Amino acid sequence: MEVGAEGFARRLPRLRRRILRAAFVALDMEFTGLHSTSLQNNEPSLFDSPAERYVKARQSVQRFTLAQLGKCCSDMESDLPRYVVHSYNFFLFPSTLGIRDVEFTLSASSIQFLSHYGFDYNKFLKDGIPYMNEVQEKILRQHLLAGTWKVCSNADKDVMKKAIDEVTSWIAAAKEEDTMILQDLNGYHILEVQLVLRKALENVWTEPLGDKKVMVKKVSPEHRQLLENSSCDHCQKKFILLCARGFTNLFQILVKAKKPLVGHNMLMDLMHLHDKFYRPLPESYEEFKRNIHNLFPVIIDTKTVTKYMQRKCLFPRISSLLEAYAVLCSSNLNPKGPPCPVIALASDCSRYAEKKFPHEAGYDAFLCGSVLLMSAHLLLCRSTDDAVEADPSFSQYLTVLAEHVNKVNFIRGGVSSINFSGEDAPCRHPPALVVHVRGWPGLTERQIYQVFQAHCRFDVRRLSKNQFILLSNKYKHVRLVLRDYRHHPHLQVSVYRHWRHSPSVNCLLQ
Repeated sequence: MEVGAEGFARRLPRLRRRILRAAFVALDMEFTGLHSTSLQNNEPSLFDSPAERYVKARQSVQRFTLAQLGKCCSDMESDLPRYVVHSYNFFLFPSTLGIRDVEFTLSASSIQFLSHYGFDYNKFLKDGIPYMNEVQEKILRQHLLAGTWKVCSNADKDVMKKAIDEVTSWIAAAKEEDTMILQDLNGYHILEVQLVLRKALENVWTEPLGDKKVMVKKVSPEHRQLLENSSCDHCQKKFILLCARGFTNLFQILVKAKKPLVGHNMLMDLMHLHDKFYRPLPESYEEFKRNIHNLFPVIIDTKTVTKYMQRKCLFPRISSLLEAYAVLCSSNLNPKGPPCPVIALASDCSRYAEKKFPHEAGYDAFLCGSVLLMSAHLLLCRSTDDAVEADPSFSQYLTVLAEHVNKVNFIRGGVSSINFSGEDAPCRHPPALVVHVRGWPGLTERQIYQVFQAHCRFDVRRLSKNQFILLSNKYKHVRLVLRDYRHHPHLQVSVYRHWRHSPSVNCLLQ
């Protein structure tokens, strides 16, 4: 189900009920970019420690924004052995009400990628649900108390000007208690128009009528004062904050519910959740981990789970979430055990049962939740020699997944995952190689990378004027290069030894 600013507030109570009933909540996000190329050495590298990768990713998260967030609530029906899935596709756009104008970057490749998969940029720009973090909310609250808030968007200013022109033309001839209707107001323009009119004109009162309309009434100053003190006023500060927070209200419901949070390759997702809805990302990597663990005590990354299954369960090697879902749906993975409980899409999400929508956030959240359930069921069936009961509970699935809880996949690095509930495991790479260049003066890291690219994938870092370190995450690539470059006329390749090749050690010895 697609949800924009137009109907979000109306659906919020139902969304809250579904989160509270859910066994777990799966999330997926689409961004306006992943890695900022305007920052030097910002690409992920095998040389990165988790803390170094966090610094790089933090810079990118601060530049890009969320365009779409998918949420999937999975609740097991008590009378049937099946999970009913409610999948939502939220279009998001930063709040422009009363805070400093938000700037974000668009990556051409990311925009092209999303366009290829049918992303609707009109909905993102015109009907995106607003959101803000705690710092932005504090600033807005201060402006509301001081009466110094303003409308940031030029498009919104045009809407405001049109509304003020209509009302000022009408009010000159209107009598007290006369009313008029402003029409075709979208999203939280309904709130902004009322705030602007009340601030500009002392003898008007406004009320939202729903269906994109606002009623304007001419009143006396005394009558207006009485109305402003009424508990039913939709422009009270608490209602303004509720509207401006937008999707952040749902994030806060999710935090309070403490449901297991499920994602796939979810490090960037967690960083955007922290930055956009909670607080700006801290400089400290350890502080970020503590904050996320306090917000979401149980995190499960299906990429971590499926990587484990590839090693332990003869699970075929897959590269994407959709491939993992397709493999798990095949009937030959668990021929002896009981079938996995049925995963049924709710009636308002039925289009996902009829067609694939890869890289649509709501669909990917559905895939993520399904992969979790099917993976956990397969692991449960293979974890014991005893017969598994026909309808395992979700708590049984959590038990068999315990070693993977709070372990988030670390892409291209020396550790396989980041541990959000403890210390990260030490980095483990195949041995690094050192390349000594002879007779090829002036070679760059890029040129060295291109030389070895035909054989295998290495990351390259300059060690000295004529030496480079190569780092791979595959032992077979290391063996291949050592073999093929044994007699190369210009490139002498050997295993890196710190005591022999480190510039600092050489300096000390000299």
